[in-house]
Amino acid sequence: MNIKEAKNYIKDTVQLYLKKDEFGEYRIPVVRQRPIFLLGAPGIGKTAIMEQIAQELEIGLVSYSMTHHTRQSALGLPFITQKTYGGETVSVSEYTMSEIIASIYDTMESSGMKEGILFLDEINCVSETLAPSMLQFLQYKVFGRHTVPDGWVVVTAGNPPEYNKSVREFDVVTYDRLKVLEVEADYGVWKEYAGERHLHHAILNYLELKKDHFYVMEMTTRGKSYVTARGWEDLSEILYLYEEDGLAVDETLVGQYLRNERVVKEFTAYYDLYCKYKKDYPVEEILLGKASGQMVERARNAAFDERLSLLGMLMDRVETNLQETCEQADILTTLKPMLGSVKALAENGDEAAVKERVDLLTEGQRKQYHSLKEANALSTADRRKRKKILRFLEDGKGSFEQLKNAYQEQVAVLKEQVTTTQGELHQLFAFVENAMGEGNELLILVTELTVNTYGARFIASFGSPDYQKHSEKMLLGERSVTLMKEIGELEL
Repeated sequence: MNIKEAKNYIKDTVQLYLKKDEFGEYRIPVVRQRPIFLLGAPGIGKTAIMEQIAQELEIGLVSYSMTHHTRQSALGLPFITQKTYGGETVSVSEYTMSEIIASIYDTMESSGMKEGILFLDEINCVSETLAPSMLQFLQYKVFGRHTVPDGWVVVTAGNPPEYNKSVREFDVVTYDRLKVLEVEADYGVWKEYAGERHLHHAILNYLELKKDHFYVMEMTTRGKSYVTARGWEDLSEILYLYEEDGLAVDETLVGQYLRNERVVKEFTAYYDLYCKYKKDYPVEEILLGKASGQMVERARNAAFDERLSLLGMLMDRVETNLQETCEQADILTTLKPMLGSVKALAENGDEAAVKERVDLLTEGQRKQYHSLKEANALSTADRRKRKKILRFLEDGKGSFEQLKNAYQEQVAVLKEQVTTTQGELHQLFAFVENAMGEGNELLILVTELTVNTYGARFIASFGSPDYQKHSEKMLLGERSVTLMKEIGELEL
């Protein structure tokens, strides 16, 4: 299965394991809650989906790599204590709490969350001294004398032996206590994830042209040569920073993230070409409707790879605005009922009650943010959104008038963002239609807006006649409208 299918399966399993009966007991006893074992090549996103699941379910996440653990750190250290049996006092060995179990309790204490996921990566690379204890752990969730707290679901992961010489093959007895999910790299699934995370469009465009370079594992005379999804994502982050500081991107930099000589050379050459296209096609002018006739003519006569690069640059800018607009709408949607509760007190002229209410709302938001952050249950977008809401309440200083004025200013900002983004979408469609016709490029544009989370939400909430016209022409209308209706009902 691909990583998206695995994510959905794990999420469903976690929810079922956390299901309780009328007496508050877990429906599936701990001893029957088989840990999930996610088996797949390195760098395909196993850790990333665990973070996403915890964020979506708003539960805690404690992650550990088992490669560095010894028997002592995983099970605890022995110490001597005195016990009395039948009137006779004897010395017995006991064990301190496992570092892993202690981390779960630390997370519960700091976040206030009593349920979560214990994610143990590279479980099949444990040391020889620890291996015999893993069977007991996988069945009973016990490290030494200490049990994983109720409400914490165990998910494990590992690489097949061909990718890691430290892998220890599990025997049938061990496998019989696991829910095994074998995962393979899938470019289509990763592309959807990459679009939502706003990965660099030079990477996305290159991989559209060279899909076989997305994930590479080869044995050469110099050892293993590889390219992974993790490598592309990390490269994207550094490319943005290099561009901000005006630094030159070369094969030395790219080779630090992509460990395949052929892919490094080809991507670096493509990136240089991509940068040239950025100079030849000023994105700002195109999205303002000021593309010159020469620019349109060049795009009309360009090869497909140049057109695809240009489309990617334009989409990159528009998608950034789509995301910012949707996030601004989310913030206002969250703030509206809060201000409604304050307004009722303000209308009664009770300033003290207003200040107290605002303080309570601020403290509640602060505690919720802290709880989710400590539990590793916040995505980057959620963290940004919650920080902005908290700052809005803090800047209001307990005054409804200040909060109301600030809210109206934010509404004005949203209206301006919507107008700007709608205008850019219109100019984007107009340019593609004029310079590239109604072929593959227009189909790619419509499809990208349909599957992109923020694109679909924006169009569902604020509309785009150009999108509607072209999606219906391309027989995508029914599918996209259904998707947008569902998202619209959920979000705004």
